[in-house]
Parts: sequence; structure tokens; C-alpha cells
Amino acid sequence: MGTGTVRTEAADEATDRRREQRGWYFYDWACSVYSTSVLTVFLGPYLTSVAKEAADGDGFVHPLGIPVRAGSFFAYSVSLSVIVAVLVMPLVGAAADRTGRKKPLLATAAYVGAAATTAMFFLDGNRYLLGGLLLIVANAAQSVAMMLYNSYLPQIAPPEERDAVSSRGWAFGYAAGALVLVLNLVLYLAHDTFGVSESTAVRICLASAGLWWGAFTLIPLRRLRDRRSTAKEATAPGFRQLAATVRDMRRHPLTLAFLLAYLVYNDGIQTVISQASVYGSEELGLGQSTLIGAILMVQVLAVVGALALGRLARAYGAKRTILGSLIAWTVTLGAGYFLPAGAPVWFFVLAAGIGLVLGGSQALSRSLFSHLVPPGKEAEYFSAYELSDRGMSWLGPLLFGLTYQLTGSYRDAIISLVAFFILGFALLARVPVRRAIADAGNPVPDRI
Repeated sequence: MGTGTVRTEAADEATDRRREQRGWYFYDWACSVYSTSVLTVFLGPYLTSVAKEAADGDGFVHPLGIPVRAGSFFAYSVSLSVIVAVLVMPLVGAAADRTGRKKPLLATAAYVGAAATTAMFFLDGNRYLLGGLLLIVANAAQSVAMMLYNSYLPQIAPPEERDAVSSRGWAFGYAAGALVLVLNLVLYLAHDTFGVSESTAVRICLASAGLWWGAFTLIPLRRLRDRRSTAKEATAPGFRQLAATVRDMRRHPLTLAFLLAYLVYNDGIQTVISQASVYGSEELGLGQSTLIGAILMVQVLAVVGALALGRLARAYGAKRTILGSLIAWTVTLGAGYFLPAGAPVWFFVLAAGIGLVLGGSQALSRSLFSHLVPPGKEAEYFSAYELSDRGMSWLGPLLFGLTYQLTGSYRDAIISLVAFFILGFALLARVPVRRAIADAGNPVPDRI
């Protein structure tokens, strides 16, 4: 074979890889609007108001005859969706690795989630049970789809490209979330101008996220391709498959060590995201418009941060860049403790700091983990990664809630989360990532 033929084949392979990578980015573009517009902004308050409409005189609703305070219904629904995802993800991950047919499974999960989100348009009156069911289905489907989507990363990007590819994916997602949130807020804030009620505007915003999700999922489904599987193990039922995955991971203790570090510091990240608005409203006395504006700023700056930290990783390595981001998280929370009440400008400064480290720390964690996954086990291992992301995100809120209960201060509660970043930093710093990558059977990049 001539040198020219080899060069042509290499160029064709690189072109095909870039095309597949661009398709992969678009799944983040498709599904991130669900996380932003539905989960973060609109569904919680709206579903709570629907549950309160259906509540009895004591403020309770009774799903399946169980008394539940209306104000807790949304939180319980989210928790139940996590349990469903914990049951389903290991099964789907193992099946994807065994058959090599990830794309049909990704399509199924994505369109189940998109359909459930679109159906939220019919969530009116006192249909709180419908809202809870759709939330459980959509959230669990989103978790399964993200696990499959993440597992493509080691297959579509060679080791030296993964930090950049993962960062671009996160940037696409945050850009889409910001764009759709702006459109949603225009409709919501000016609903009278558009001739619709506030309730109808919210339901349109919810449904539009599902339509967006479904429409743009077509792009990755056209460009991503399945690969022949090297895994031969049969899929076990239920928690047995999760136990089998954990047993297999015990043969790679350094991969487990990274996953533990990620579990700790990511729990801190997720808690800051979920509790920042509570801190802003209850401790700082800020209005809803200020809080929504801050969320939008975080979305926009997360795009910049993801790309910037991706560039830093190329120069200093992913591990060092993540460690630097954890220092930045610690400093940001420390500054948040001293924010004056009734001063939205300083809250926006805090939001800017969060946005700049948010996307990058998550993107580089994903790409670094992809190096630690044994070949042929991508979906199975990323199911454990996704479970640590979603299934263990209760420790931070618990610490936040207990700190507030014991001290009566949201400032003490927010500063308590620094513990997750300090401990996560210490755990990650101890992981010898080059040896972990080699032990997993993967080539070690020049800079990691």
C-alpha cells in the first residue's frame, strides 16, 4: 500500500470522525433545554401549584392513598425518578455493550423523554398525578439517554481529543439552554401580550422543551454509528447487573478511586446549582426576576467556561485543570458567604464565578473518566458514572438542610458545601491517572 493511499485513508477517517463528533455535540444541544427550562426554572413551581390546587384542607394530596404534603410532591417525584433510573441504567448499559447497538437504545430513551416532556402541555387544573408521572418518565429517560450519549465519547474521540470534544459538547448544551430559556422567558413575562394566561405560557414552555429535544435528536441519530461489541457477558436482571458492574470495577481500583472523588465534588456542584436560588431568595432577599436572570447568566458563561477550561486542559492536563476548578469553586463559595443582602449586583458576580467553572469542571470530569473505562465496557461503566452523578446527589442537600436546621443561617449552610470541594480535591489529587489509564488497558496520552 502506497504512502499516498495511507494518507488518504487517514484523512478520510479523520473527516468521518469529525462528522460523528459534530453529530454527538447536537445531543447535548437537544436535551439540555430539558434540564434548564423544565427542571431548573418552570416545572418545580408549576407542579407544586397544581398539587396545591388538588390538596385537601390540610394541604395534602394522596397519590395511591399516601398522604403527601403538596409542597413536597415535586421533590418526591424527582427522587422516585432517580430510583427508576438506578434500576434501568445498569440494564441498558450492559445491553448496549453486549450488543453494540447503542443508537436504537439512545433513540428510545430520548424519544420517551421528549414525548413525556411534550405531554406536560396537558398538565393543568389539578392533574398533579399526571405531572408526577410525566416527570418520573422524562427524568429517568434523560438519565438513561445521557449515560448512552456519554459512553460514545471514548469511541468517537482518540485520547488526545477527548478533553476538547467533551468541552464542546457541554458548551453546545449550555448554549441551547440559554437560547431556549430566553425565548421561554419572553413568552412567560409577556404572556398577556401574546394573549395567553400565565399557566398556558408555562405549559407551552414545558412542551417546547420536549419538541426541541425530539427534533434535534435526529441529528446525532443520523451521524453516530454503532460498533461491533467486544463484550460477551449476558445481561443480568435488576440490581444484579449493577452489582456485577461494581464487581468488575473492583478489578480497576484506580477507576473506582476517581469515581469516588467525582461523586464527592460533583455532589457539591449539584447542591450549589439547586440551592443557589434558595440562598438568593431567602438569605439575600432577591426577587424572582433577579434569580432567573442569574440562571441565564450562568448558562451563557458556562459556554465560555467549558471552552476555556478545555483549552487549559490541553496545556496543563485534565486532572490539574479540574483541581484548579475545585479551588475556584471553594473561593466562590467563600465569597458567597459574605454577600450583602439586597444587593443583586454581587449576586450576579457570584453567578458569573459559578458559570465560568461549572461547564469546564463537568466536561473535563467526563473526558478524564473516559480514559479510565476498559474497552468494550463503555456504556456499563458510564451507567455507574451517571448513577454517581444523579443517584448520589442527596448528600449535599442533606448537609445543606441540616446545617440550616442547626444554625438557622443559610450563610452557614452555603459555606458548609466547601467540604465537598476540599475532600473531592484531596481524593482526586491522590489518583495516579496515568497508571489508572494504563491499568484500564487504554493508551496513555502525552498530557493528562
